[in-house]
Amino acid sequence: MSTTKSKIKVWFEDNQIFIKTETGEKRSHPLSWFPKLLNASEEERQNFSLSPFGIHWENIDEDLSFDGFSSFNK
Repeated sequence: MSTTKSKIKVWFEDNQIFIKTETGEKRSHPLSWFPKLLNASEEERQNFSLSPFGIHWENIDEDLSFDGFSSFNK
């Protein structure tokens, strides 16, 4: 399942989180890097809000910045 808000697409597939930006750039990371998202239900994962800076999941108290997501490596 995917959700598009403010021309940014966020979806989860095969234990990965994917983000496609307004410019068409696509990035993904394993959910294992984000334990709160890994352990969240599908409903909790889809319940997020976007800001100019990133993604916020209020129910699970998780935030991912777009800059951090783009440059994050483990």
